[in-house]
Amino acid sequence: LETVPKPTPGPGELLVRHHAIPLNLNDMERVTGGNMMVTPELPLVPGMEVMGIVEACGDGADAWAGKRVVAMPKAATGGFAESSVCPVVSAFEMPEDIALPGAAALYFPFHLAYLGLIDRAKLQPGETVLIHAAAGGAGSAAVQIAKHLGARVFATVGSQEKRALCDELGADVVIDYSTEDFAEIVMRETNDRGVDVVFDNVGAAVLEASVRVIAYGGRYLMMGFASDKSRADEPLIVPRMLSTGNFHLCGVLLAYAPQPAIPMMKKGMGWNFCPDALGARIMEEIVGWVREGAVKPVVGKTIAFEDIPGELEAMFERKRVGRTIALLG
Repeated sequence: LETVPKPTPGPGELLVRHHAIPLNLNDMERVTGGNMMVTPELPLVPGMEVMGIVEACGDGADAWAGKRVVAMPKAATGGFAESSVCPVVSAFEMPEDIALPGAAALYFPFHLAYLGLIDRAKLQPGETVLIHAAAGGAGSAAVQIAKHLGARVFATVGSQEKRALCDELGADVVIDYSTEDFAEIVMRETNDRGVDVVFDNVGAAVLEASVRVIAYGGRYLMMGFASDKSRADEPLIVPRMLSTGNFHLCGVLLAYAPQPAIPMMKKGMGWNFCPDALGARIMEEIVGWVREGAVKPVVGKTIAFEDIPGELEAMFERKRVGRTIALLG
């Protein structure tokens, strides 16, 4: 722990005083120097998601003063601190009636699940969806959203504790991948048709078997690479796998940008960013679902700020269920 100067927000930025810091698996890459889409400058403070109160605003952001927000810090770093600078485009208001620690657990997992299941896959009532790592942050959000939309959910987990959580969240078929063959069970339960959607935030370890259980015209959501991040930039899918599968391959990236900047970022980086207006609409809808009781944030553990290093390791070793939230006084 070090004492450092309080950062200053620039134009279009907010200084957020943290009330809570959710931990994310991708924070480990910032700690270890592992595979990242953009390598940050060193030294850095890790932490890519925060929740708190806006205590200062840069030029053009005065309307956010005093608001309670969830946000991604600038360059997806700087969150493991008492405050951080966050771009307005990646900040969303969190109403007071949604209490901590649950309020801090909603942003990343529910936005990811929404972008995958609704924005990309257009999941419909009565369809079937296979959700990997279903007891984690994004997985548990995906289970709830899929059930809310009227889908039949197959959930894969790695322990009895995680099975119990997915049962509680309403998954129709829960599969312990450590003792069961998920592909065999999915095919049997769907009369050898396969599932309409695969929600995959695991990657290489499950990809080949998952592709084999997609129904004709199904959608494969490439959400993440938790099983082996080193494969994220290596050949993983071959053309024949796509042509024989007759399915849609959908990439999902949680990254928002203002609409006027999107063409410039596309030209410069080749990436497609989500418009910030979509993010605002997603947050509004998620908040509404929470208020209705249709979905809920899943918090496995709350910790003190100084416990972050050990809890990151526990999460990396798949010892945690739901989200881990560090609470500041």
